[in-house]
Amino acid sequence: MIIDSHHHLWTYKPEDYGWMNNSMGILKRDYLPEDLEPLLKESGVRGTVVVQARQSLEETEWLLELAEKNPFILGVVGWVDLSSPVLAEQLDKFSSHPKLVGVRHEIHDEPDDDYMLRPDFVRGIGLLETHGLVYDLLLFPKHLRKATQLVKTFPEQSFVLDHLGKPLIKSGELQPWKTDIEELAALPNVWCKLSGMVTEADLLSWKQEDFISYMAIVWNCFGPDRVMLGSDWPVCTLAGTYHEVMEISREFVSELNKTEQERIYFQNAIDCYQLQTEN
Repeated sequence: MIIDSHHHLWTYKPEDYGWMNNSMGILKRDYLPEDLEPLLKESGVRGTVVVQARQSLEETEWLLELAEKNPFILGVVGWVDLSSPVLAEQLDKFSSHPKLVGVRHEIHDEPDDDYMLRPDFVRGIGLLETHGLVYDLLLFPKHLRKATQLVKTFPEQSFVLDHLGKPLIKSGELQPWKTDIEELAALPNVWCKLSGMVTEADLLSWKQEDFISYMAIVWNCFGPDRVMLGSDWPVCTLAGTYHEVMEISREFVSELNKTEQERIYFQNAIDCYQLQTEN
């Protein structure tokens, strides 16, 4: 069993996806469950977690509707306005859905590097635990120390670091990312996704060796119980096919023992997001 803990779905409208620049033409179309399902079967992936790609309550509602219709979608990481004075009402509405497992805010697109430490945002994070929701951290390396501050404030709240914190793989830089990852991983309520690596590398000429040092650091810091696999499809298609991208992590994991492989392939995602799966 394999769970893809990180992918996206969308119906493309230019005004909704301003982050797609002119070099991302391949992304500027619809990507729907029927496009993904055959790729999952080809790669032996049994279930997924779909993650928000635009900051909209309407998208969260749409993703939950797709999850109801497509059993392979085991969980949804949606978006709510964590800084809103009516956040409690938003959470009450969406958290009643059994497949809403987490929320995410696109911190790396905020002009204020301290956005996640703003009092209104911090207050919002404080409401997630009572609703049983994970918070996904979408960051650049410059945000990692601030993320550590945030996580320390909420020791009972589960956090997941997306895309290894987007290290500078193309240039091969490890520091200060490595030191900051070590500090964040020392907090036991943080998981990390092996995802989004190809789009931080050279899109046209990446190779497996480019990622080994970064995956090894994550493995050494987070250990076998707090690492999970994710494709970042369809964003990953900027650099490779679904199967090629999943194989990057699977080849690394193949050297681990069976129990460790099972944790990373599916059990950690189940435990972190409290996914409901059929035996």
